[in-house]
Amino acid sequence: MDRDQWDERYGGDELVWTSTANEFLVSEVADLPAGRAVDLACGEGRNAVWLAERGWKVTGVDFSPVGLAKAQRLAEERQVDVRWVESAVEEWTAPPDGFDLVAVLYLQLPQPERSVALAVAAAAVAPGGTLLVVAHDHDNLTRGFGGPSEEAVLYSVDDVIDVADAAGLSVQRGEQVVRFVDSESGRHGAIDTLVRAVRSVYGMGR
Repeated sequence: MDRDQWDERYGGDELVWTSTANEFLVSEVADLPAGRAVDLACGEGRNAVWLAERGWKVTGVDFSPVGLAKAQRLAEERQVDVRWVESAVEEWTAPPDGFDLVAVLYLQLPQPERSVALAVAAAAVAPGGTLLVVAHDHDNLTRGFGGPSEEAVLYSVDDVIDVADAAGLSVQRGEQVVRFVDSESGRHGAIDTLVRAVRSVYGMGR
């Protein structure tokens, strides 16, 4: 979907997604001290706001101004401050000092845009910082529930690990995970890619 399509999708008063933070973000950052975080492709801001509520200094980046407006309203309702930046992830430039947490959640892009966006995200990780990528996995097409039906935008764990390795990050966790979804037909398992990687405290290289 392009920017105009996302603007249209975010156009209603109600949230397209839940206001609850992603379960894998919650579990994967539980042991991290609050610092500087960026939520790339933040959409309506639920994850960025959740981080801000827990003491993180947060930037949210998305190319949809309509989505960002809803994100700002959510932040105001929750009484937290988040810096919102309108930009496609693959065109965004991180500040020189980077971030202690870079979160990329369900940024379903085809190649080559996906690799560019993930490389931008990995480069934004500060020394000692963490990259967290969660996305709909390719195997969800045949073994999971919901998610995009377009094969080109689905992830594999190995592809994300390759980007993390190329950026000099050390992978702590890289695997498929199951996210349970409640629907009218019952409870189903969706298959996601999850990769968590860190940068050495000694600098940007390995």
